[in-house]
Amino acid sequence: MHKAAVVIPNYNGIQYLETCLDALRQQTWRDFYTILVDNGSSDGSLELVKTRYPEVEIVSLPENLGFCRAVNEGIRKAEAEYVILLNNDTQVFPDFAEQLYRGIRCHDRAFSAGAMMIQAHDHEKLDAAGDYYSALGWAFARGKGKPPAKYSRACRVFAVCAGAAIYRMDLLKKIGLFDEAHFAYLEDLDMGYRARIQGYENWYCPEAKVYHIGSGTSGSRYNQFKIRYSSRNNIYLIHKNMPVPQMILNLPFLLAGFAVKLLFFALKGYGREYAAGIKNGFSLSRQEENRGKKVKFRWKNLKNYLKIQVELWINVFRRL
Repeated sequence: MHKAAVVIPNYNGIQYLETCLDALRQQTWRDFYTILVDNGSSDGSLELVKTRYPEVEIVSLPENLGFCRAVNEGIRKAEAEYVILLNNDTQVFPDFAEQLYRGIRCHDRAFSAGAMMIQAHDHEKLDAAGDYYSALGWAFARGKGKPPAKYSRACRVFAVCAGAAIYRMDLLKKIGLFDEAHFAYLEDLDMGYRARIQGYENWYCPEAKVYHIGSGTSGSRYNQFKIRYSSRNNIYLIHKNMPVPQMILNLPFLLAGFAVKLLFFALKGYGREYAAGIKNGFSLSRQEENRGKKVKFRWKNLKNYLKIQVELWINVFRRL
């Protein structure tokens, strides 16, 4: 059995796949295999992979069921100790897999380890060096737009970006896979949040590097689909992971944070989409709570909740 399985979700990403898969063929560490999960592509993606990359296992879904469903199908298919999730619009460095594998094994409590993601169109700028989340209800990429050299040290982060990260399979089974109610956006933050509640850690591993185009599937940084799902999922993320007393404690920050975001997107012409997403988020939260999705508060995790809360407050000032 291989040590790791690389799972790549794909939806009409034929323009990226050769770059992505060619880079995986050049890895210095070879104890992994690759699974591509296709979300009902119609652009010839499957034909390309079958013809040019016969070593890649394919899971073919009948339609676009979202990022979460795609990666979950890949994880269920994987037979390995670790799972590496990789976006199709990436180009990994030759030692990417090796460094991720080493990085997560350095920390006994590590649930995940994320790579240094560098902007593909400007190698002097970071796309992400881990993810933060704040009491304002804002999720943001650590180091985005800054020089990679300033983020050359490994450290704990709130969560890792699932676009280029490794996870322990045994802990995935314990904590639960990606929440498919998210469909796309903030699902990796939710995953990292749940791991933190149970006392596990998420690490940034700068030795593992990848070029990332970004918005390879959604098509742009701001669009109706992305804004609606992001605001919807943010409400759901809070409701799902915060106990009621913690939500009340953070309420002034959350109200301010969502108000600022609403104004920001209104000025860009997306105010209705952002507001609609918030409304949908409350509906989704009630629906999923009825299905037992809300994380149950346990006194044994109180210490972890307190650590998380302190970090949420600290991250307010990191963002402002």
